[in-house]
Amino acid sequence: MSVRELVVLGTASQVPTRHRNHNGYLLRWDGEGLLFDPGEGTQRQMLRAGVAAHDLNRICVSHFHGDHSLGLAGVIQRINLDRVPHEVTAHYPKSGQRFFDRLRYATAYRETVALTEAPVAEDGVIARTAGYTLEARKLSHPVESYGYLLTEPDGRRMLPDRLAAHGIKGPDVGRIQREGSLNGVSLDDISEVRRGQRFAFVMDTRLCDGVHALADGADMLVIESTFLDEDEQLAVEHGHLTAGQAARVARDAGVRHLVLTHFSQRYSDPGGTSRTESGGEFERQARAAGYEGELTVAHDLLRVPVPKRR
Repeated sequence: MSVRELVVLGTASQVPTRHRNHNGYLLRWDGEGLLFDPGEGTQRQMLRAGVAAHDLNRICVSHFHGDHSLGLAGVIQRINLDRVPHEVTAHYPKSGQRFFDRLRYATAYRETVALTEAPVAEDGVIARTAGYTLEARKLSHPVESYGYLLTEPDGRRMLPDRLAAHGIKGPDVGRIQREGSLNGVSLDDISEVRRGQRFAFVMDTRLCDGVHALADGADMLVIESTFLDEDEQLAVEHGHLTAGQAARVARDAGVRHLVLTHFSQRYSDPGGTSRTESGGEFERQARAAGYEGELTVAHDLLRVPVPKRR
């Protein structure tokens, strides 16, 4: 069965707290799993969330700060320990190759899996499959950082009233889909384009062109909101976003479902910030910024369905 959902493994920036693990986000996309930014403790969070090493097909690292990458060593070794039978591909900034190498070979273990390294050096498409295209965009952070965008190919939505008007039914419906026309009737006459879904992942960054490009038209945008709006100067200085900034990006980009995450440890009361159903102050500031779509203030081990196709 086709499953498209985000599994939140951790939501803490810089250091974990009693209630928030370091970052970690698994996107289940039909039969594939894409693990984004595995911070320290990700392997244990996977166990708690019911995520297995066999579920992973790609690992995407935005940048090499510890809260986004220290879990790589454990995850890679687990992939090998469990003898994952399929290829696993790792994407990460090419400028951080030395960090990836250190994490991949942090300790002795037996390599049993073909882990393909696919470092990112510039904006553009980094992978194409039958089910999606994966792109990377440079962000603005003290170290080189990339965001990721997964885009499903556009499809076709058949229109029953037009099919009936042209007398097309049964096996002929499949035939016109395959061949593009039937008895003088074109596919455009009886269908319309169904826009492919878009999932965007934006971590540590200031506002920049890359943020807006990744968010544009996203069905789901997972984006850092390290600080509340009153700490905007800290956000600028350290290369981060506030809840209001992230929400304005989503508002202007037409995002359908906004997921805020990566919360500073300075907000120590989970009930007042990131763990209540209301989302507390993070949600209030996001709504005050004018975002009216579906909104989730993430907490660890949360599962968020990707919105259904339009």
